Amino acid sequence: MDISESMNRKLDFGSSVYRNISNLLSRIDTFRGNWQIIEQSRAAYLKELRKIATIESIGSSTRIEGATLTDEEVDKLLKSVKISKLTTREEQEVVGYYEALELISDNYSDIELTERYLHQLHGILLKHSEKDQRHKGSYKALSNKVVANYPDGTQRTIFKTTEPHLTAKEIEGLLTWTNERFREKDMHPLLIVAAFVYEFLSIHPYQDGNGRLSRLLTSLLLMQQDYRFVQYVSFEHVIETRKEDYYRALMDGQKNRHKEEERIDKWVLYFLDCMVILTSRLEAKFEIYSKLKTVINERQQAVMDYMKEQKSAAISEIEAALPAYSRNTLKKDLSYFVNEGLVLKTGAGRGVRYHAKE
Repeated sequence: MDISESMNRKLDFGSSVYRNISNLLSRIDTFRGNWQIIEQSRAAYLKELRKIATIESIGSSTRIEGATLTDEEVDKLLKSVKISKLTTREEQEVVGYYEALELISDNYSDIELTERYLHQLHGILLKHSEKDQRHKGSYKALSNKVVANYPDGTQRTIFKTTEPHLTAKEIEGLLTWTNERFREKDMHPLLIVAAFVYEFLSIHPYQDGNGRLSRLLTSLLLMQQDYRFVQYVSFEHVIETRKEDYYRALMDGQKNRHKEEERIDKWVLYFLDCMVILTSRLEAKFEIYSKLKTVINERQQAVMDYMKEQKSAAISEIEAALPAYSRNTLKKDLSYFVNEGLVLKTGAGRGVRYHAKE
């Protein structure tokens, strides 16, 4: 069975599934149309959103694979990083993911979906990982499997993957099918992306880093297909919050791998539902932003920018960071933000702290 016939069979769903898919696609594409208008007039805010999304994406994608660094720790590491001093594997993975994600975000229109670029991205992803130097940028030489990593250190085997001697051929077929679908435009691009990610994870072409690379490739393909809003809200974070569903959807197709019964409807619905959640989160961020822009002045914007950067601060810290403004004025601004639901106040007396809301 050739790759096209195999993929068509996996995407052969019942009418009720297609109705659900159609509804989800409609919601996502409606948002995309509205987003293109927003994108043209909010460049300054988008820069801040992308920064926040980058930190969330790095933290979530590495934690899905078993890392433990929080978003705050990831942010701190990237601000003070000295490449020669990446002593732990988690730090090495974080910096590698950051460099690969930044490359994709800045150059997505120039990156082709080819074996050469897959190897290049994989090499960047594992660039700083000491134990991965021998196999980075090269297909696996040993059998591997998809394993779920949990915070308590336990693991669970999700499914077996393509054997090493078949890997290059299966990836070549997948790349050919995906590029052909995008070129012919005979299938909705989001279905193509969802199917590509499922197949990539099923093949698991590299010895390590496949899950992280699959999420980087998801961002790459979505941006190339004009879903550029994924730069500004973390797809990886959505997956992390629905990690059990992520593995369950993959397993549903994988249980019949290479059989006539193999279908990926659960995976496609999961993927599209994550995209809808993504759009809802971005809408919520912009509602807060739009409200702010209509009612606050330059001083208040400075206070809010500082709060967003620090996440949490006491009045004395804000006063020290913004010496041009009096303590009483800053207190009034913070009180206003609290009343408007834009900032959370905790503690009492000298223990009061203010927290920026996402």
